[in-house]
Amino acid sequence: MKKAARRLDVSVDSGFRPRSSMLTRRSFAMLACAALASGCFPSLGGCSSGKNVVVDAPEVEEAAVRLTFFGFKYESMNVVAIEGILRAYMDAHADVSIVYEGVKSRPYFDALGKRLSSGFGDDVFMVDHDTALAFEEAGYLADLSDLPTIDLMSDLALGQMRSEGVIDYVPTSISAFGLYCNTDLLASCGIEVPETLPQFERACEAFAAAGVVPLVANNDISLKTVAIACGLASVYASDGEAAVASFNDDPALLASALRKGFDVVERIVANGWVDAPLALETEKTADDLEQFATGAFPFMLTGAWAAARMRDLAPELAFEVHPYPVLDDRSVLVVNVDTRVSVNADSPHVDEAKDFVSFFTQPDSIESFAGSQCSFSPLKGNAAPGEPSVQPLAAAFSQGGAVIASDDNLRFPIWENARQCVVAMLGGATAQEAEAMLLSLITAETGDAS
Repeated sequence: MKKAARRLDVSVDSGFRPRSSMLTRRSFAMLACAALASGCFPSLGGCSSGKNVVVDAPEVEEAAVRLTFFGFKYESMNVVAIEGILRAYMDAHADVSIVYEGVKSRPYFDALGKRLSSGFGDDVFMVDHDTALAFEEAGYLADLSDLPTIDLMSDLALGQMRSEGVIDYVPTSISAFGLYCNTDLLASCGIEVPETLPQFERACEAFAAAGVVPLVANNDISLKTVAIACGLASVYASDGEAAVASFNDDPALLASALRKGFDVVERIVANGWVDAPLALETEKTADDLEQFATGAFPFMLTGAWAAARMRDLAPELAFEVHPYPVLDDRSVLVVNVDTRVSVNADSPHVDEAKDFVSFFTQPDSIESFAGSQCSFSPLKGNAAPGEPSVQPLAAAFSQGGAVIASDDNLRFPIWENARQCVVAMLGGATAQEAEAMLLSLITAETGDAS
């Protein structure tokens, strides 16, 4: 059968479940180029507050199967990579049409939960550790154990995917978190890139004494990943699986382990090494990058996925991304098996959706998508991103022993719980109070008051 002609369309809408206006592929390209030139592509934070980016590819003649794909990837580079994967899949499957809708992460998860609970969930959607826990219990996630690409996954990815026996998501990247270092500013002050906590603290003291706030932090991932890195480094350096099992049995052990990390965060805030009121208002991969792009800050804490965006935002800024210097004798690499894709168990097109997800996790697709995020591949070999500024992370990854920031084997939502604790610390809470808060949040969710 002759394939029908296709168009790929992009639009922005603020509705609960937006529908795209019809733009031709050429219009999409012109819109993207014009928006990038103006610094206001609809998918970028700061230009799309409360709005969604939609990539549509309708058939001239209606396709027999029309899938919807909902995700939290909205950056232009990510959307272009997703668009390419969708186009390639539909070129090989003339009877299937797919529309992708991307929303910034925190609003995304609220919308995703509402869609699924109301019975209007998308066929394919992205999840994280915390939502996967809730969705597994609710029965929203289809079993993906029979996907042919499962055998291509690395041991690191499989160790997360198989945490519950049944595989109900597949990762499309392994993200890393790092300390962005303004190498020109450091060199001008005679300060080397810190590799240990004492070196980092001395650097922060020197800049603070000179009237410079050392650290850019956002209100989401920055300081919570520092706390997790410091608190759990020894766990993953020994028998991480046994330790995580003990945390599930006794959450107080986890809260106690993270106390060491909360202590580090408390020193950062108390010493003024981060502007706490500003950090509370700083959105990740948006406001934080704009601050660091000024060249006035020596350090920033955020995900490696922002490196290419940072380079485009400030092409003259010399920077490198290094593992977190949070231990007395070494630094710590923090990673997540990430951008997890699931299939709606109640979808009327489960088989077609699973076939698309299998296509999305083939090597060519993974290489394109993970590369667009400056992330590692979840496939065997864990291919590193090509972005030069993140090569220190790649070197650390090859050595093993990384801390998993939101381990699937942990049976409560540490990702969100840790964020709430650190937000409280930015507002003045102590490390001791953060430890108690973390335990309270966990026990409230698990009903375990032991």
